[in-house]
Amino acid sequence: MGNVLGPAAPRAPRRGEPLGSPGSFDELHRQCKEIFPQQMEGVKLIVTKTLSSHFQVTHTVHMSTLGPSSYHFNATFVGDRQLGPTEAFPMLVGDMDNSGSLNAQVLHLVAERIRTKAVFQTHQAKFVTWQFDGEYRGDDCTATLTLGNPDLLGESVILVAHFLQSITSRLVLGGEMVYHRRPGEEGAILTLAGKYTALKWVATLNVGYGGAHASYYHRANEQVSVPPMRPRPPCVPVPPWGLTFSAAQVQVGVELEANTRLQDTTFAFGYQLNLPQANMVFRGLLDSNWSVGGVLEKKLPPLPVTLALGAFLNHWKNRFHCGFSVIVG
Repeated sequence: MGNVLGPAAPRAPRRGEPLGSPGSFDELHRQCKEIFPQQMEGVKLIVTKTLSSHFQVTHTVHMSTLGPSSYHFNATFVGDRQLGPTEAFPMLVGDMDNSGSLNAQVLHLVAERIRTKAVFQTHQAKFVTWQFDGEYRGDDCTATLTLGNPDLLGESVILVAHFLQSITSRLVLGGEMVYHRRPGEEGAILTLAGKYTALKWVATLNVGYGGAHASYYHRANEQVSVPPMRPRPPCVPVPPWGLTFSAAQVQVGVELEANTRLQDTTFAFGYQLNLPQANMVFRGLLDSNWSVGGVLEKKLPPLPVTLALGAFLNHWKNRFHCGFSVIVG
C-alpha cells in the first residue's frame, strides 16, 4: 500500500546532546550575502598558482574604466592543522598592490577551542589599521574579543565584544558591544542578534541603537525543471554550449538595512541560479535604490578557466557599468 503517513519529521536532539556551535558573529548573514552578485566594472584577469600543498600565489590585473588600473599580488600559506575543508592553521595571507599598500592577516589556533587573528593594513608607507582578535568556540557558544587601532599615547582604542549562544538546534541568540574612546569622545553601542535556521530557510535579525539589519535566505527549489530543446534531426548536431540540461538549483535572499543616524533604509532582493550540467551560475539583484544587476559565471572544463560577465544599471542616477573577468586556476 505504500507509506501513507509521509516522511517522518526530523528527530529533536535529546537532552544532553550538544546543540552545535553557532559560528562567528560576522557570519550571521553570510548565506544571504553570498547570493548577491559582486559589483564588476572594467576587465579583470586573475591567475592563481598552487606552488605546494601549503603555498599559493595569485596575480590580479584590473583595468578599470572608473579609476586607475591596478595590480595585486596575493600570497597564502597554510599549515598542517586541518579542522575542516576550508579551515587550516596556522594561516598567513598577504596582499600588496602596485602602490605599495599592504593588507596582511595572520590566523593561529592557540588551543583546540581558542583562535587568534591579527590584521595589518597600510596605505603606501602609512599604517592605517592594526587589529587583534581572540575567539573561543565552545560546543554551543562562541565568544570573541577584538581590539582595534590601540594607541596608548593618544588614548584611543576600539573594543568589540561578540557572544552567541545556541538556545536550540535551530535558534541562536547573542549580542555585540562596540566601545570606542578617543580624546574628547567616548561611547558604546549595544546590538542584539538572533538567527533561526530551518530545513530550507534562514532568518537573521540584528537590532541596536544604530539601526537594524534583517536578512532572509531561502533555498527555493532543489530541482527546477527547464524545458528541453526541441527534437533535432539525426543529421543536425547538438550545440556544444550545453543547453540540454533539465534541472537547476534556485536560491533567493532578501536584505533590509535601516540606519537611524542617517535616517536611511534600503531593501535588496537577490537570487542565484545554478545550472550544474551547463557549469554555469547566475546571480541577480534588485534594490530600493533603483539598481538592477547580474553576473554570469561559466566554467570551461577540462580547462581550469572561469569566465564572468556582469552588468549593473542604476535607473535613478542614470548610471550603467559592466565588467568582464577571466579566472585561471
